[in-house]
Amino acid sequence: MALGIDPTVDFAFKLMLGNPKYPEVTIHFLNAILRPEELIQSVEILNPIQGKDRSEDKIVVLDILAKDASGQRFNVEMQSTRQANLQRRLLYYSTLSYTRQIAEGEHYSVLRPVFSICVLSQNLFPRRVSPRYHNSFRLRCDQAELVFTNDLEFHTLELPKFGPSSDNVRDLPADEKWLYFLANAKTMDPSELATILGDPPLQKAIGILEMISKDPEDLQHYEARLKFLRDQHANMEAAKAAEKAALEKGLREGRALGQTIGLEEGREKGREEGREEGIDEGLRKGELFGRIRAMEEILGEAYSTDEQLQTLSLEELSERVEALRARLS
Repeated sequence: MALGIDPTVDFAFKLMLGNPKYPEVTIHFLNAILRPEELIQSVEILNPIQGKDRSEDKIVVLDILAKDASGQRFNVEMQSTRQANLQRRLLYYSTLSYTRQIAEGEHYSVLRPVFSICVLSQNLFPRRVSPRYHNSFRLRCDQAELVFTNDLEFHTLELPKFGPSSDNVRDLPADEKWLYFLANAKTMDPSELATILGDPPLQKAIGILEMISKDPEDLQHYEARLKFLRDQHANMEAAKAAEKAALEKGLREGRALGQTIGLEEGREKGREEGREEGIDEGLRKGELFGRIRAMEEILGEAYSTDEQLQTLSLEELSERVEALRARLS
C-alpha cells in the first residue's frame, strides 16, 4: 500500500527534517547534501513546530533553522512553487542568520558559517542554463579561482532534474538517496522503500511520514497545507493565463494605435523615407503601449490614456514597462 504522504509538502518536510526528537534524520540529510570535510555530529533545531503552533493560522514559518556543536547555522526549506525573487529571499534569510550570531561589542571571530539548502519542486534554472539538479554557490572572485569567504553557502536541489545514477537504489550515494526518497516516497509502499534505501536515518524519515498518516491532528494539518499549495498553484496558473490574454489584447490594440501614430509622424516628415521611419517608430511605441496597458490591467490600475503615452519617448516607455514588470514580480 502506498505511503500517501508527500515529503515535499512543507508541513511534512519540517516534521521530518526539523524535528528535535529525530536529530539523526537532520544530521544525515545535512551530511548527504553538504558533504563537509568534518561530518556534522549533532544539531539543535532552533525553530521546531510546537503543539501550540499547529493551529491552521499559526503554521506559517515552515523553514528549518538549525545549528551544530561548532555553531554553524543551517537554513533548510522546501519550495513547492517557484517564488519571485527566490535568490534574494535565500540571501536575505542567510544574512539574517549570519548577523544575528554577533552581539554588540563581540568580535567578528565569533561568526560561524551559514549554509542554506533549498529543495524545489519546480526548476529554478532552465535546463539549458544548468542541467544539474544540485548547484552550490559561494562568494567568489570574478577574475580568478579565488573564494572571498566560505561563510555563506547556498545549495539548490531541483527535483524535476533529478535522475538516479544507478538502478540499484541501495548503492546510490546518500544525496541521491534523499532525492529519490523525496521524489518517490508518496507513491511507494513504506516497507519496500525502507528496504531499498537501507540507511537507518532514511528509514526513520519514512516512519515519521507514516506517523503523520496515522495521527488525526497531523494529517489534518498536512491536508490543509496540501490544499493551500494546490490552490496557490492553481491561482498562479490562472494569473499566468490572464496575463497572457491581457498582454495579447494590449499588444493588438497597441500595434493598431502605433501604426496610426507612425503614419501621422511619417506624414509630418513629408518624405517617403521619413514616413517609413515614422511607421517603424510608431509600431515600436505601439508594442510598448500594449505591454504597459496589459500590465496595468493585471495590476488593476486604470489604463494610461493615448495622450499620456504619446508624450513619452521610446526610452521613457521602456522604463515604464520595466517599472511595471518589477511591480508584478
